[in-house]
Amino acid sequence: MPDQQKYTNKLHDARVLIIGGSSGLGFTAAEAVLESGAGAVIISSSNPQKINNAIDRLKAAYPSRAGALSGHACNLADEANLENNVKTLFDVATDNGSKKLDHILFTAGDPLAIKPIAEADMAYMKKAGMVRFFAPLMVGKYAVKYLKEGREPSYTITSGAVALRPNPNWTVVGSFASGQGGIVRGLALDLAPRRCNAILPGAVETELWDGLEEGTRKALFKQVTESVPTKTIGQPGDVAEAYLYVMKDHNCTGSIVKTDSGHVLMGPR
Repeated sequence: MPDQQKYTNKLHDARVLIIGGSSGLGFTAAEAVLESGAGAVIISSSNPQKINNAIDRLKAAYPSRAGALSGHACNLADEANLENNVKTLFDVATDNGSKKLDHILFTAGDPLAIKPIAEADMAYMKKAGMVRFFAPLMVGKYAVKYLKEGREPSYTITSGAVALRPNPNWTVVGSFASGQGGIVRGLALDLAPRRCNAILPGAVETELWDGLEEGTRKALFKQVTESVPTKTIGQPGDVAEAYLYVMKDHNCTGSIVKTDSGHVLMGPR
């Protein structure tokens, strides 16, 4: 007689949409849900080639799960077409609503808007929030229609430690990060009994930092490593466990889950 599987099997055959799944935290979340037995994993980003590359990497790592993978490009930075792009993504991911989703993970991001507030005009501020604030809010609007019913389905967005620990010249992006908490708490009510949560990582070693000059990036990582309690910069595979948690704990909603190496306690500014 086989052992029971009450806990390790909660994502078995789940249909999961990962927005921002072609790299960084989204890619490792895709690995995690595949290993957890998801039946369909749909990856989205703005770059079709990056989606194809990510799917090829996942198929190579999980050849038995190749049939579970698909992808669709969605430009979240296009203000004029944002709503239509999000709706189209959901139609593709659910076969026009006939295969509703168990979980949505929003891990998409764009270059961080770091600039003295005195130099930020309205156009800059709107652009800074398009992918990180307005897009997850728009996804929440359509999650009502495209998620399954019940308390098991969930929508999870990704915030950042700057929401709790501000840095100089990060006021614009930090304001949107703080506002993501409001999205989560509001959607936890608007989507109910479906659930909504946020993952709040600190500095994590991903492609997000590739835009920095190599010396600057290494200096930043060194500063983080020396200042946080764990003495290690976060790794994407660590944060993937947090996404699994909020998907699997059906009692968790309206929560912001930190996975930040203790950055909020004593990290660098």
